[in-house]
Amino acid sequence: MRCPFCGNIDTQVKDSRPAEDHVSIRRRRFCPACGGRFTTYERVQLRDLVVIKTNGKREDFDRDKLERSIRISMQKRPIEPERIDQMISGIVRRLESMGETDIASKKIGEIVMEALARIDTVAYVRFASVYKNFQAADDFEDFVHELRPPVAPEE
Repeated sequence: MRCPFCGNIDTQVKDSRPAEDHVSIRRRRFCPACGGRFTTYERVQLRDLVVIKTNGKREDFDRDKLERSIRISMQKRPIEPERIDQMISGIVRRLESMGETDIASKKIGEIVMEALARIDTVAYVRFASVYKNFQAADDFEDFVHELRPPVAPEE
């Protein structure tokens, strides 16, 4: 593993243990060249996934990109980071277990929205605003209106 501080490729593992989500290994590393210490995570990858964008472009699935977008939608929300990590791992496992290597970005967005809706409605609306490309306040209003249960008329 290359040292992020000096670029040395000969780093040493000082400690390995399961991460909190128990689906990855956390490794503490040390660089003998500069003395830097850093952490890496090792995860099981069942298959290489390819995302097919709406314009037809294909790109490798990037777990970090998925994590960034979810964390942005959950910014300043009262959700524990471990719960977010579990949700992301669950989404990735679900994508890998679909049996397909090519997955439409629309399908990934639907799965993320489904997971967010179960955890936090504000994060769900935030993610939806980007995913569904809201252009005006009316788009938010229509979307939130769909979330609310219908009110029974008073007699």
